[in-house]
Amino acid sequence: MPTARYPTAMKRLILLAGTHLATLAVGFALGIYLLPILTAPPSPDEALLSEMAQSATYSAEIQKDLPGNDALHWGEGRISLTATQIVHEGRLAPGPDYRLYLVPEFVDHEDAFTPLRDRSRMVGNIDTFGGFILDLPADTTLEDYTTVLIWCETFGEFIAAAQYR
Repeated sequence: MPTARYPTAMKRLILLAGTHLATLAVGFALGIYLLPILTAPPSPDEALLSEMAQSATYSAEIQKDLPGNDALHWGEGRISLTATQIVHEGRLAPGPDYRLYLVPEFVDHEDAFTPLRDRSRMVGNIDTFGGFILDLPADTTLEDYTTVLIWCETFGEFIAAAQYR
């Protein structure tokens, strides 16, 4: 009789190991997604964002329905570019390791950004999802670019873009 219990015990062990590994994988994925949300600093006040955007040289709308967007990768709102800053009034889908790039051509999907990456300018990290203000590097000329792109560096995912000229 001990040999009759062995297959049942083995099945139970395999089932327990499988369910624990699945739970671990789901927990890890949720951690990657939720950690930036939980650790994000507060977004700038809407009045401050609006005030900073007043002196914009260029501005553009970020649309939520571009080919590179999906339920987890999107942005919306207004991007304003001054001589020294980029201001976003709107929302971004939360996620890890977002960067803002200036790109020489309009990009609406990650496949379109890859060939342009070496000609693009990384401006800075985006740590908030309800609007942001980023300082432009001193040697940046806005006229060398046409588009603002928000990119997830960790996963190589397109988040949002807006063509400002």
